[in-house]
Amino acid sequence: MQAFDDLSTPVVADACIRCGVALRAAPPGIAPVVPGARLAGRALPARHSGSVDVFLEAFGTARTGDVLVVDNGGRLDEACVGDLAALEARAAGVAGLAVWGLHRDTPELVEIGVPVFSYGAYPPGPVRLDEQEPDALESARFGVHTVTSDDVVLADGDGVLFVAADRVDEVLAVAGDIRRVERAQAERIRGGETLRVQTAFDEYLAQRSVDPSYTFRRHLRRLGGAIEE
Repeated sequence: MQAFDDLSTPVVADACIRCGVALRAAPPGIAPVVPGARLAGRALPARHSGSVDVFLEAFGTARTGDVLVVDNGGRLDEACVGDLAALEARAAGVAGLAVWGLHRDTPELVEIGVPVFSYGAYPPGPVRLDEQEPDALESARFGVHTVTSDDVVLADGDGVLFVAADRVDEVLAVAGDIRRVERAQAERIRGGETLRVQTAFDEYLAQRSVDPSYTFRRHLRRLGGAIEE
């Protein structure tokens, strides 16, 4: 998804709020196995129940560029993906994996190069074998969120977001606008014009002293689109 190439998950999160799109973020702590890795693609859900076969079944329906979203219930007592899952993902054209759980085979994952986002490394794999849920390939839970193939996965070093596919173009367009404004603000700070000056902060404090209901967000909106909220 090329539109995400120059963006970040923080500006996409801001854009979701701006667009009135549900903000669905993976719980804090998820990170790429290889620093700097990024992901963007349609969600390919799979609920893990202790055996790799659910991933193989999911890969059979994958479209090039999909992101396997692995629901392992956030378990910290087993790793649920490793080198074989990553190799099979690559063979299926899957862009990467977002795992609500742990991974293993870290050196091999680095070598394979398929981006994997998880909550860390852990040597033991599953020793359980639970009954596969009927909808194991229809949706994946990720924290409090439910992810389906109607969602897009966006991931970078700050975390993982899930955005409804029918709103993602709108969200990414707004995220691009937010990023341009923020970059302009940053350049002005580097040039010596502090954020306090850019936001007329003294004027805001004076107005707030007269009207305690006067919020900073309201103040920024009075200044217009040159300042990002």
